[in-house]
Amino acid sequence: MEIFKKVKIYDFVKYSSYGLALSILLIIASFGLLFVKGFNLGIDFAGGTIMQLQYTQSPSLAQIRELLAQDERFKNSQVSEFGSKEEVLLKIPYTTTGVNENLAADITMLLEPSGAFEVRRLDSVGPKVGDELKKNGIISLVLAVVAMMIYISFRYEWRFSLAGIFALVHDVIIASGAVILAGVDFNLDVLAALLTIIGYSINDTIIIFDRIREQMMIKRQKDMKYVINEAVSCTLSRTLLTSLTVFFVVLTLYIFGGEIIVGFSLPMLVGVVVATFSSMFVAPRVALIFGFNLEEYYQKETNKLKKQEEKKRLRAMYEQGRL
Repeated sequence: MEIFKKVKIYDFVKYSSYGLALSILLIIASFGLLFVKGFNLGIDFAGGTIMQLQYTQSPSLAQIRELLAQDERFKNSQVSEFGSKEEVLLKIPYTTTGVNENLAADITMLLEPSGAFEVRRLDSVGPKVGDELKKNGIISLVLAVVAMMIYISFRYEWRFSLAGIFALVHDVIIASGAVILAGVDFNLDVLAALLTIIGYSINDTIIIFDRIREQMMIKRQKDMKYVINEAVSCTLSRTLLTSLTVFFVVLTLYIFGGEIIVGFSLPMLVGVVVATFSSMFVAPRVALIFGFNLEEYYQKETNKLKKQEEKKRLRAMYEQGRL
């Protein structure tokens, strides 16, 4: 299946300067959000209790806050709507008091004046477990990025490897900035989304890099910009079909999945768009900025072929008993 029946060579390199400038602005903005606002750690990492309540009628959030404030354990709790006006989400920070007590029963009794409701979800995480999850999450992200770095370092010329690594980190940073900007709690769902983006991003970039390498060896072009334009143009149908398929699936999750899955769907939604953009406009441009030279590349490949031929010749002579 193809979108474009006839391949037309578009000048992606010409517009990649604007794309790279936009990427730098988004990265700076994401770092600004990270240092100024920071991640809002969810219960998974910070510890505490999440309680989801389903009311028969729309309750008063202000009244719920006042009722919770009557108990010292629940004074700093966050109260917010969860998907609809009848559903309320309580985020209760971890406290040393009341660890062994039945919080569900205490809160149910405390909130009786706010109206009739039922408890739909109750999740509790201790601070030690949250700290372990945080450390393991950071380790998993770092190991995933390092593994991708090692993989592309062996597969491509070093300038393309650095460009692929830049695009990979670029996508994760911008997706993280979107999570902070939207005020989504950083929990295991967000971590899973970032790990998925790493795999999706590097796959998208490698498809284009493979095509660039094929074009360089088959046609022996002297203009690197033309090689990049041809490679990106030839893979454009595949890139758009794959990206749009994933995008609409994730968009469906974001729209109809509700608040419960927004931690996964939102960063994935941003990550798919950013990864597609970076594979076409950012990664190839960064390889050019690092000074990739076609003549040097052809010379290295020629030397490799000569060494391979020499090894074959020596092996043949050895097998014939001439050495």
